[in-house]
Amino acid sequence: MSARRPSSHWLAPQQAAIDAVRAACRVCRAVQKNLVSTDTLAKKDRSPVTVADFASQAVICEMLGRVFPDDVIVGEEQADALRQDNQQALRASVTEHVAAGLGNSTIDEAQVLNWIDRGGTSSADGQSYWTVDPIDGTKGFLRGGQYVVALALLVDRQVVLGVLGCPNLPCNGSSGSLMVAIQDGGTTQLPLDGEHCQGSLVHVSNMNDSTTSRFCESVESGHSSHDDAARIAEHLDITTEPLRMDSQAKYAAVARGDAQIYLRLPTSSEYRENIWDHAAGCIVVTEAGGRVSDTRGQDLEFAYGRRLEANRGIVATNGLLHQQVLDAIASTSPHHG
Repeated sequence: MSARRPSSHWLAPQQAAIDAVRAACRVCRAVQKNLVSTDTLAKKDRSPVTVADFASQAVICEMLGRVFPDDVIVGEEQADALRQDNQQALRASVTEHVAAGLGNSTIDEAQVLNWIDRGGTSSADGQSYWTVDPIDGTKGFLRGGQYVVALALLVDRQVVLGVLGCPNLPCNGSSGSLMVAIQDGGTTQLPLDGEHCQGSLVHVSNMNDSTTSRFCESVESGHSSHDDAARIAEHLDITTEPLRMDSQAKYAAVARGDAQIYLRLPTSSEYRENIWDHAAGCIVVTEAGGRVSDTRGQDLEFAYGRRLEANRGIVATNGLLHQQVLDAIASTSPHHG
């Protein structure tokens, strides 16, 4: 592994990442405003989040490509489905929102599809690459809850930079927040809309008494076992109601002290997490002074392609409570250990 670089080494990638995530968040908000309605929710129509997913990834890949044309980007989406003959309307909508988000009306569908594929077809096996989740928390996006645009840079299989764009997580009077973490440089919170605002360093809670702590978990029980989490909370004598929110906004909540514990307990023994679901959130918490591991206490290993093949589940805490949480998992839910 190469020697650690000073945090100043990542300032250029950091600014490029902030700009790209901000632009992608604007696109997501525009899609939400224009396409999400009571009618689409009643019909369980997921097309708005599909448009936002594709458009967000296209914007991020295009903007990073301007600054770092040779960098690999590993994203969640591929454009194959958009290329199908019966997806003309969807393609047009994605292209329209990308063009508006980039302020360039001359953008065509072929360019947008290629930008999407830059992320969707890349391999996560090089020495250096970006990983992006264009919308983390699709149901939160549709219901007007928490969702995140997540972007991280990995070098030598280590996350060195992470940005979480949280459009619905308030920050200093702004409706949204931006969490930015650099290796050995701390975690900074900025208003999402304040492009000229200076951020402030955040730090995890200093609470070391589990009985007064608060944990956060996924809204959807299909993503994380709520029953196991409830048993763990009981073992730790936690009486505060869990903070349930979608997406990597849970990492942001731990990083800035809104909660002390984030549990993502696998619902099956075969399931493995995607790297883009945790890379940015992981460094946001650790650089804020917390700790992130799997349910066995092992560090997250970004060395196996697009999934965390060596890890089971996620435990993120303020650090002071980490071992207590791991012990509770081993005592109450041994199949997660």
